[in-house]
Amino acid sequence: MRRLGSVPHVLCFLHSFEPGGVERTALRLCGAWHEAGVDVTIMLGRDEGALHAERPGCPYLVPYRPRFSTAPFETAWMIAQLPAMIRRSRPDLLYCSGNSYTVVAVAMKLLLGRDCPPIIAKISNDLARPDLSLPIRAMYRLWCRIQAYCLDHLIALSPAMRDEILAIMRARPERVSVIANPVLDHGRRRALAEAGRTARRTSGTGRRFLAIGRLVPQKDFALLIRAFALGAGPDDRLVIVGEGPERRRLERLIRASTLHDRVRLAGHSDRIERWIARSDILLLSSRYEGLPGAVVEALAAGLGVVATDCCTSMAALLNHGRFGTLVPPRSLSALADAIAGTAPGQADWQAAAEFAATFDVSATVTGYRNLFDRILPTPIIGAALRDPDRKAA
Repeated sequence: MRRLGSVPHVLCFLHSFEPGGVERTALRLCGAWHEAGVDVTIMLGRDEGALHAERPGCPYLVPYRPRFSTAPFETAWMIAQLPAMIRRSRPDLLYCSGNSYTVVAVAMKLLLGRDCPPIIAKISNDLARPDLSLPIRAMYRLWCRIQAYCLDHLIALSPAMRDEILAIMRARPERVSVIANPVLDHGRRRALAEAGRTARRTSGTGRRFLAIGRLVPQKDFALLIRAFALGAGPDDRLVIVGEGPERRRLERLIRASTLHDRVRLAGHSDRIERWIARSDILLLSSRYEGLPGAVVEALAAGLGVVATDCCTSMAALLNHGRFGTLVPPRSLSALADAIAGTAPGQADWQAAAEFAATFDVSATVTGYRNLFDRILPTPIIGAALRDPDRKAA
């Protein structure tokens, strides 16, 4: 446990290095904490996945690896293994990096009781969930309230999301903080800005559309492909960057729509700026999101944006129409019409880039540092945490 005058020890738990927005953001944040002098450890259910190449230089804990794959039941595996990891490493705080991990966090509270360190949980997805049926939505909201009761502090990614947390989870206001998602750092902003300049210089006759995300139902790429078939011109092209279990279904849809020469499933990439440099417009077709990092990256590069109104943060993220077009989720006609009517590039690209800079990881580290001061009983007096530009000795 933390001693007087020492930096906090934070344990972040992730299933694996498999690509996902929550995982990529958590790794970026843990790396920034580590650089700022926070004693951060990452617990992995399994040391596998394409994000291994992006891993920060933090200490890692990995349970023993059985002869069979734990991927099909990775949440149960995490719940079974994490208590021993907590007892062994004795962290001051547990960091729950998104909604998909809150069941693990609540389980730790139940299994460890008073021995469980305080848990900070980031809310990474929409809580209203209009995509769910009414009975399932009612059960989901009950689960949200259980989380608010069990977890020590909740992180909202925007002021609008904080209001949603207070209304749906019924959390106490003093237990909810707004801290921006750490989507960018200085180097990444520079790379995206250069990618945007390249895209504007090389724009041809047809529009170049880009979509980014795991190939899962949440992203609704099937709807996107059908809308592209209806709204795009004959010279327009669409690239979908990401990998996931819906690949075969989407490949069949592309063939059936005779779009095989105009729509490409590019697979996973750890260099999104390369695709942005070849694109004019970002498309987001998700049924629900928290605060999609792909939109922030597109704004930093000056791309035009067409997005579904998939979360409470989206209207403000697009500056209420100034930075892009919002359409209702799961509306084929609205998405097709927006695709048909969107011009290449971002009209207010300089203003959009300035707004995207507010999602810099340095500001996020400062927000969490102040939160650690509030939650932990011993004040943080480590020099590295008082001056984030210096590492701890």
